[in-house]
Amino acid sequence: MKRIFNVKCSGMQAFFYGFVMSWWLPHKFEGKIDNLRVRGRVIKALRRFFDGQDFDEVETPALQICPVMDAHIHAFKTLYKPVDKSGDKNLYLMTSPEFDMKKLLAAGMEKIYQIAPVYRNGESTRLHSPEFTLLEWYRAGCDYTALMDDCVQILRDVAVALEVQEYTNGNKVCDAFAPMQRLSVVDAFDHFVGIDLIPLLDDLSAFKMAAQKTGIRVCDSDLWDDVFHAIMAEKIEPYLGLECATILYDYPVSMAALSRPKYEDARFAERFEFYVCGVELANAFSELTDVSEQRKRYEEEMLLKQNFYGETYPADEEFFKALEYGFPQSAGIALGVDRLVMLACGAGDINDVRWAPVPI
Repeated sequence: MKRIFNVKCSGMQAFFYGFVMSWWLPHKFEGKIDNLRVRGRVIKALRRFFDGQDFDEVETPALQICPVMDAHIHAFKTLYKPVDKSGDKNLYLMTSPEFDMKKLLAAGMEKIYQIAPVYRNGESTRLHSPEFTLLEWYRAGCDYTALMDDCVQILRDVAVALEVQEYTNGNKVCDAFAPMQRLSVVDAFDHFVGIDLIPLLDDLSAFKMAAQKTGIRVCDSDLWDDVFHAIMAEKIEPYLGLECATILYDYPVSMAALSRPKYEDARFAERFEFYVCGVELANAFSELTDVSEQRKRYEEEMLLKQNFYGETYPADEEFFKALEYGFPQSAGIALGVDRLVMLACGAGDINDVRWAPVPI
């Protein structure tokens, strides 16, 4: 029996409404069944990797007090209504399971991972979705170099499970088994855009001038991080992870709110990003364990968020208590599962590898 929907909306609204309401029609859905089967095999391969190394798979709540410390990541807000009507409470859908997983490290867990849906407001491109799947894992007693090795092995294990040699993104190709490239952020700026980043770390005006010389458009209101991101997005990121996977490491400390500074040069942080076919696949840190410094960075990020967006997120005091109690030296990383699947099957859009689209 046919159902008839009488919907009054604009042409663009009708297009998206129709997409959301009809994605399940067999003739539309069948085109991505192969991708979804690849997705299932990828997730099984990921679990085999961690289970084979005696990791514990954990599950943490999607509802959070503080969803994120990054000023430029936006969370979905919800309202908890207790049955005793003692007072409504604002909560947020997690943008990452990070804070609760770190509390588990403080509780004594040593090797943990989680594959979970996460939620970020305002994100919708071919590589972004308001809801997506994140793989996050932590190693106590390690630094970020151990996670670099994990990334390479995961890339190869997934390729073996799928019986493929390469990952693809349009006409970009990455050999899963080629030796990995390790490139510092300073070296990347020098190699790709001819900018010596070190003397510009505390000189916004000179950094803007250097960016403009490379063809990057800057605005009077741009902060240092804005200029950095603009150069990265246009001049560097598209060329990383071609032919072989790339580790881009040691970011300026101002761009690593949860990472510890490098012992030998505190201007930089022990942070890396993992690139395949020009796509950022993972973001990793040696974790910051100094509670005073962590609270200071939280306050700085929230001040920035207030100035830019007119909102802040409340502090997760249990997270700070866990750091104060005795958070172990450790390293953590988040990897985009949907993006990994996209690269594994050559899909052009994140919705091509997700079972159902977000109704937006």
